[in-house]
Amino acid sequence: MTDIKELFADEVVTRATVRDVELPYGAGTMALITLDNGFDHTKPSTFGPGGLTSLNEALDAIAGRGDLAAVGVVGKPFIFAVGADLKGAAMVAERDQALAIGTLGHQVFRRLGELDVPSFAFVNGAAMGGGLEVALHCTYRTISSGVPAVALPECFLGLVPGWGGTQLLPRLVGPATAIKLIIENPLSQNRMIKGRDAFAAGIADAMFEPADFLEESLRWAARVLRGEVTVSRTDHTAEDWSKTVADARFLVDMKLRGASPAPYRALELIELARTASREEGFDAESQALAGLLMGDELRAGLYSFDLVQRRAKRPAGAPDKSLARKVTKVGVVGAGLMASQMALLFARRLEVPVVLTDLDQARLDKGVGYVHAEVDKLLGKGRVSGDQANRLKALVTGSLTKDAFADADFVIEAVFEDLKVKQQVFAEVEAVVSAECVLATNTSSLSLTEMAAGLRHPERVVGFHFFNPVAVMPLLEIIRGEKTDDATLATAFSVGRSLKKSSVLVKDAPAFVVNRILTRFMGEVIGAVDEGTPLEVADHALDGLGLPMTPFTLLQLVGPAVALHVAETMHAAFPSRYGVSENLARLVAAGKPGVYAPDFSLDAEAVTLFSGGTSPSTAEEVRLRALRALEEEIRIMLDEGVVAAAQDIDLCMILGAGWPFHLGGVTPYLDRTGIAEPRFLPPGVASVPA
Repeated sequence: MTDIKELFADEVVTRATVRDVELPYGAGTMALITLDNGFDHTKPSTFGPGGLTSLNEALDAIAGRGDLAAVGVVGKPFIFAVGADLKGAAMVAERDQALAIGTLGHQVFRRLGELDVPSFAFVNGAAMGGGLEVALHCTYRTISSGVPAVALPECFLGLVPGWGGTQLLPRLVGPATAIKLIIENPLSQNRMIKGRDAFAAGIADAMFEPADFLEESLRWAARVLRGEVTVSRTDHTAEDWSKTVADARFLVDMKLRGASPAPYRALELIELARTASREEGFDAESQALAGLLMGDELRAGLYSFDLVQRRAKRPAGAPDKSLARKVTKVGVVGAGLMASQMALLFARRLEVPVVLTDLDQARLDKGVGYVHAEVDKLLGKGRVSGDQANRLKALVTGSLTKDAFADADFVIEAVFEDLKVKQQVFAEVEAVVSAECVLATNTSSLSLTEMAAGLRHPERVVGFHFFNPVAVMPLLEIIRGEKTDDATLATAFSVGRSLKKSSVLVKDAPAFVVNRILTRFMGEVIGAVDEGTPLEVADHALDGLGLPMTPFTLLQLVGPAVALHVAETMHAAFPSRYGVSENLARLVAAGKPGVYAPDFSLDAEAVTLFSGGTSPSTAEEVRLRALRALEEEIRIMLDEGVVAAAQDIDLCMILGAGWPFHLGGVTPYLDRTGIAEPRFLPPGVASVPA
């Protein structure tokens, strides 16, 4: 068996250095361990075999010292520690290696909870994964109110907290809160909590401000040691863990439909924590971690993680940043819901004036009113101060004429999805703005080149396709028309970065990336129903993928009329691959919002509109039909140069369509399942090396 240290040959070792600190109030000497990989906060401290060994040696150095009153652990500035070094973990090829990683982490970390003296974790910065587990092993914890991220994100990557998290956290804060941090948050776009939230949840025993955090933490530790402060612990083992876990399993089933093993293993471990000894619980964690390290899911999760953390920050094909023009005012054509959401986002992120226009005062007032109401909600949640709220409201105004755009640098339209309407809008805007003003369109499917054809300056038209809800969905498809110039494109990418969106450069092609793939996918499922497949069979045929919603639930969200319009647009472009369902057209004509009633039961009347076919398919046949269609469409898109590479397709689907993170994107999944022939990506990418 290869030694695990060889797998982590490129590890940036987090060193554990020890210094003695004389505690105030005569409380004695503390051995303070500092975790630091030698880099600034942009390269957080992680744990591979080298880092674990260094911490173990630090604990060896203080073991048995009779002069110590306590042991403390703190991180480098802004970072406590952020977990395991997963680059080496992805190289694991044998179960014994995987088991050794889990066992080593437990052997080292548990020492902090089994010392002869109390241990204190001073969480001064981001604490994630194994970093948070270090703190959980300590007897006491303080946290800085400025900590930006506290999380156990392992389930997000297809793993479980494997160094004590599933055993220690539920005993500390109760099973419900533990499940939220270990499972619910990772499955909700890897949500993290802040220092104040961690303190409120009971993860930390005391909280101090960042400016004098360590000093105050040492004073607090001294008072604990002197008996002046008593930390009470709630015994959560008496709670009904079974019901809490069962409820959580139901929610996980609703979200993943059994597709991802990690959250289910995490639930089993959390339930075990109520009765298991430390030895039993830690061994169960190591065994679970070893099993998951040997699967495709971790590699797929790491592939997805690399896309959203690296590729998204360096968009393929984006022009040089220096070409971007400064944006000091934004115009939004339209005052509907999408336009209003965009206006609020521009105001919050760019902090520049934003003016909405529409056809009548009532619509305009409704749009501006929406923005002001959302700002009030932010104020109520404490996300903005009173002064910030007033400034945001003042930045967003309305006008009945487009003359208000005269000094705008960036104008985006969000009007009805009709080419002629959009052409007219741009002609009116061009008449009043400067020659350098960027004209952006939020179209989801129409040709950018045709939209710009009648303008004096078609080179300054760019696609800027948001996804709904605008504030939440991270993807921004930036579309380059035939005549879009580099300065316009660079400005669009600059604005996208300022909006904190992940931008992908897309060629001007029908429906671009996400809507094109989803429309093909939906078309195949709807087509199977049209042919006679029972609606429920077709709708649940792809449950095994763990998609965020079934096809007909997605239809309900998008709206049948919108779905029909996009299908008609795609059919006009690619009639051999995209059909138009007559049954869907009847659903629209009947005014139905979809096939489901408000209580999520099937609407019998709506279902009858899809009856009449005589060639039903099995669920497996529907699944293969949909996946093969995806494979074909993606290959055609890559041949057409719609995006630079398969990775951009995967990035778009993960961030714009909620394609499950644990699958590693569309193309790796199609590769692993043998649907893609030839493969989209080299062997071993997002899968266990052969």
